[in-house]
Amino acid sequence: CTWGNERVAFDIMKPVTSLVALRPATSFISTHSSRASTIARSYATQNTQGPTPLGPKRRSVTPFNDDGYVPWKELSVPEKAARATQQSFNFGFVLVGLVLTGGVGYLLWTDVFSPNSKTVQFNRAIDKIKKDERCLELFGDAKKILAHGEETNNKWQRARPLASTERVDKQGVHHLLLHFHVEGPRNHGVAQVHMVKLPGRSDYEYKYLFVDVKGHERIYLENSEANRSAGKKSFSMFGVKWD
Repeated sequence: CTWGNERVAFDIMKPVTSLVALRPATSFISTHSSRASTIARSYATQNTQGPTPLGPKRRSVTPFNDDGYVPWKELSVPEKAARATQQSFNFGFVLVGLVLTGGVGYLLWTDVFSPNSKTVQFNRAIDKIKKDERCLELFGDAKKILAHGEETNNKWQRARPLASTERVDKQGVHHLLLHFHVEGPRNHGVAQVHMVKLPGRSDYEYKYLFVDVKGHERIYLENSEANRSAGKKSFSMFGVKWD
């Protein structure tokens, strides 16, 4: 009876032992299946998202928006052509600016700043007029004497152009002629200047400088012909004058 009870007890516990023994296998299969499912989902997600972007897409380089930020090696063929076009345009623009600047500088030098410019000679002639006693007697106070170019409708004296002529004769002599108006408290007159620069010389010399005032005799401030004639000495012998 005792043996029989033990057998019954053994038979009752046997299925339980079998179930306990099978549980770890079931858990292993479930865990393995879960991992495989996770890997599959991760792979599917990566395939769906596509490749990871490297960064923001840069704009295309054109001659109008190129700032030189993009390296040359990263430019496409059309973009390289665009940059070359832009640089050529910039170089041409700078070159034109230099030429214009040089031209303006040359004009300023020859007409204003050069010792032989017409502006400098004009100012020298005015100074001579203001220092001449005969001119002061006709025009009045030197501080109130004004000189300007040709008469125009513009009331501003600086806007009146100075009449001048420059030429070179067959002998290579440079001639500078000026014509301007002189005004003072008493009278109004016209001054004329003729200067020459001989070959090999660097400065102009006066041929004449005179002022005409209506109703008065011409006033010569410079007259090389008269000076040359006065410098010649003459003597007479047997009733004949010898120069």
